Amino acid sequence: MRFRSSSIAAVFVLLASSLAGCGTVNERLSSGVGDYVPQWAGGLPADAPPRPGTPQYDAYMKERERKRLMPAADREKEEQAKGATGSSSAGAVR
Repeated sequence: MRFRSSSIAAVFVLLASSLAGCGTVNERLSSGVGDYVPQWAGGLPADAPPRPGTPQYDAYMKERERKRLMPAADREKEEQAKGATGSSSAGAVR
């Protein structure tokens, strides 16, 4: 009887420690793997801004600042011109 209760307790301790280990692995993987999940499966949308700390993010922030300093009439003309040519407005953040 004593062996059975100690073996059950050991199994529960083993399961609890393995679940705690999965939490740290998932935390590290989720930051990078999420970029590769398709949008239809819950991934990032196509117009999501780049991640901070990348060169693309710096260029994105410079473009955003340029548009912010631009007069509203010029900004609207630029957005209409992009829409007419068919290019995406992924850099435009409202």
